[in-house]
Amino acid sequence: MSNLTSTSDDILRCARSLIIEGGYNGFSYADISKVVGIRKASIHHHFPSKVDLVRTLVVRYREDAETAIAELGRAYPQPADQLRAYTGYWAGCIADATRTFCVCALLATELPVLPSEVVAEVRAYFRMFSDWLTSLMEQGADEGTLTLAGTARSEAEGFIATVHGAMLSARAYGDPSVFTVVTQPLIERLVARRQ
Repeated sequence: MSNLTSTSDDILRCARSLIIEGGYNGFSYADISKVVGIRKASIHHHFPSKVDLVRTLVVRYREDAETAIAELGRAYPQPADQLRAYTGYWAGCIADATRTFCVCALLATELPVLPSEVVAEVRAYFRMFSDWLTSLMEQGADEGTLTLAGTARSEAEGFIATVHGAMLSARAYGDPSVFTVVTQPLIERLVARRQ
């Protein structure tokens, strides 16, 4: 791992990759120790328990997402362009296998068996993401640039479900193009001009 990052960052990055590969229960501190090249005791120094590690990972993931959302807003003032950029980001990640899945979406599939501290952070991520999309849907509807079939909140929730379902389908089929096949019609429907 790079000397330019801290050990805790290296541990978090490794944990993220291991969660994407095998879920919350699919890795241990021994796995991280092998990849990062440090003793398990050193991992415990930074993160006393796996709950602490994954909770911190999800908090950081949400903070990074909030930063990325703010950057999207600055780079693409129009809601439709933000939606395209967001799905385009994931299409690129899936195509080159850098970040093939949203870590919070994966953890959400495991909510019944996750520790409550992790569950709370995963839910906070989804609330933040839903609030952003709801605001975006409202803005687009008000400006006449998005056509909503329901409320802004229901469109936001449908968008979340479609994007994460498309990630899952692309993974299940082993075909990155499935993501775009599923998400492109959603974007096209939303940006259809009102008559």
